[in-house]
Amino acid sequence: MRHSSETRLGVLSVLAALLIAACSGGFGGTSAAPTAAPVGSAPASAPAASDTGEAVKLTYFVDDNNVTAARLQGLIDAYTKLHPNVTIEVETHPGGTEGDNLVKTRLSTGDMSDMFYYNSGSLLQALNPAETLVDLSGEPFIDNIVETYLPTVTAGDAIVGVPTEGTLGGGILYNKKIYADNNLQVPKTWAEFAANNETIKAAGIPPVCATYGDTWTSQLFVLADFYNVQKAVPDFAEKYTANQAHYTDTPAAKAGFQHLREGFDKGWYQPDFGADKFDKGQELLATGKCAHYPMLTFAVGTMAENFPDTIDDIGFFGQPGDDAATNGATIWMPAATYIPKTSSNIDEAKKFLAFIASVEGTEAMTAGVAPSGPYMIKGSKLPDDVPAAIKDIQPYIDGGNNSPALEFLSPVKGPSLEQITVAVGSGLNTPDEGASLYDQDVEKQAKQLGLPGW
Repeated sequence: MRHSSETRLGVLSVLAALLIAACSGGFGGTSAAPTAAPVGSAPASAPAASDTGEAVKLTYFVDDNNVTAARLQGLIDAYTKLHPNVTIEVETHPGGTEGDNLVKTRLSTGDMSDMFYYNSGSLLQALNPAETLVDLSGEPFIDNIVETYLPTVTAGDAIVGVPTEGTLGGGILYNKKIYADNNLQVPKTWAEFAANNETIKAAGIPPVCATYGDTWTSQLFVLADFYNVQKAVPDFAEKYTANQAHYTDTPAAKAGFQHLREGFDKGWYQPDFGADKFDKGQELLATGKCAHYPMLTFAVGTMAENFPDTIDDIGFFGQPGDDAATNGATIWMPAATYIPKTSSNIDEAKKFLAFIASVEGTEAMTAGVAPSGPYMIKGSKLPDDVPAAIKDIQPYIDGGNNSPALEFLSPVKGPSLEQITVAVGSGLNTPDEGASLYDQDVEKQAKQLGLPGW
């Protein structure tokens, strides 16, 4: 799974997985399977196989998270039921940096399994994927994958992976009961969002929940705004990585810092926003004591567990930009399954990846554990019993009005962003100062990475 550090918001899918594992009852999913290893072929009661052939054993290297185990067990059970001649043996590794290093070492030494499960986006690029991974771009099943996902598993002209979990939405969780009571509509522009906030404030309810006691939560107004940045400046990620575009000189990128300060200046946040933490933010939203919470949708899992009576009151919308016609959402993209060039079973592994990249594959994953969000496979649907806020992400996927978060397109993310956003959102720094400080933070990190142009 992605790195476990709380200070990097883009890797909160690790927390999402852990929280959903603890809250599977709220999602209607099954309990997580154990993390142990070898998985056998289909049970004797399996229906007639779709093919029969020579016995094949595939090996699969994955992280040791319980939710990963449950999801992949669902895939393996369904696939080996259809292909009883195939056995898929799972080997696990720790998460975080230790797991990253093991993946890199095994790839570099030619000792990687037939398939492995790993991050998409910028962390994938550290694996030298064009040289180490099988190119899948000519495979028919690539057409099944939602187009906006493909850049996160692309290396040069090669497409090297298929999505193997659900997405997370980054934007605004909101209380639908407060909206109904005040005759409000989901905003399609920031101006509409601001107007809704003034109406809610006039009704005596804090419009926006901020939880700066957990500093990482302060970043959403900046990071969840990336869909709008990309719409305004389509090549921003490329230029940003090459030190040709910055937050200070790109108005669309600076807007996130302006939104943070606007919330402070207009009194949108609850009185204790500087001390309140993530758990408090969920409580305030679920109990109708604030109207909006800028957040990733993994929070819905714990809310479903802790506030089951009000979870249907919680919805999600993408952070609005300036133009209603291009309204969309920033998406935190799934990890993927890859095939190393050293595999001795490339053709058989491709067949398994084809199954993952199918509607049947997504149904098999859901049978293993309830999804955190929509799958990036065309035609896939969420089960009826997931919370409404999770279902609210699906139209952004189906409509194509979504973008990967910036960190899936660029390796550059300064480590001090959460402290900078707290300062701007608390009124201590102006948006210009925040953007400038973050550009300086980014420069240090880019130089550490040795990126060209810095």
